[in-house]
Amino acid sequence: MSLIQSNRIKKMQLLNPENWPDYELIDSGDGEKLERFGNQIIARPEPQAFWRKALSNQEWERMANAYFVKGKATKNTDEWGEWRIKPNAREQWTVEYTHGNMHLKMRLGLTSFKHVGVFPEQAANWNYIYDTIKALNTPSPKVLNLFAYTGLASLAAKSAGADVTHVDSVKQVVTWSRENMELSGLKDIRWIIDDAAKFVNRELRRGNHYNGIILDPPAYGRGPDGEKWILEEHLTPLLEQCKPLLAENNNFVILNLYSMGFSSLIAESLIRSIFNPTDYEFGELFVTDQNLRKLPLGIFTRFRTILKE
Repeated sequence: MSLIQSNRIKKMQLLNPENWPDYELIDSGDGEKLERFGNQIIARPEPQAFWRKALSNQEWERMANAYFVKGKATKNTDEWGEWRIKPNAREQWTVEYTHGNMHLKMRLGLTSFKHVGVFPEQAANWNYIYDTIKALNTPSPKVLNLFAYTGLASLAAKSAGADVTHVDSVKQVVTWSRENMELSGLKDIRWIIDDAAKFVNRELRRGNHYNGIILDPPAYGRGPDGEKWILEEHLTPLLEQCKPLLAENNNFVILNLYSMGFSSLIAESLIRSIFNPTDYEFGELFVTDQNLRKLPLGIFTRFRTILKE
């Protein structure tokens, strides 16, 4: 067997979701974004949109089915608030995403933390997960998805034929993920409600290995038993624990980070210092509005090692 894709020069990239009829960033600016998900248009805060809106506030009000209004900030979050909903709005609805033979269907909903159940910029990573698993030279590759939220990365891996373990500390979002699996016509994902670090430690003791590891950690969080997660303190030890879980070959790792002010060079340095990959890429995830302004929504580093017969 020979190793392929191992000598590519590392690349810094800007990844933008493409060819998604059910999603559109209509406008952005003044700390907000106006988006279309399927047939619903919503407006919500976006602190990275420093520029001025292209459309007037009156046009936003006219177009939006639902408008998020921020509530009083707490020490844990400033994202809490409520939705002003027009009579024609739906609080829950579904959208679809297709890439090759991957057909995902997801239920969206208006939450009190301004989220709707999907991060559109992650579509570029769903494609990467699906294509990489299809290329791995191993039957039923095992994939571990940590901080897995509503499970779109898990569904992408399952669609490609992987044996998927989905870990999140919040029971409600795991239930949401299961609903998305059923909507997508998939089955047999392993659901784990647990603190990510605790689960990884148990897997190490069991001697388990995974071909793919996906990490999508928040800046701050709590485990099911009140375990505290602080990105700057806990991410490096978690990545160090993930390294021995990763299969030696036919593998991939994706790390996403969302903290404002974080450079993609931080994610790149973390992955390079711990995993020492020879084929990796890093950069920013963004979406583009109708005026071609790029709205940055996260940073990533990812690598893969594929053996060819």
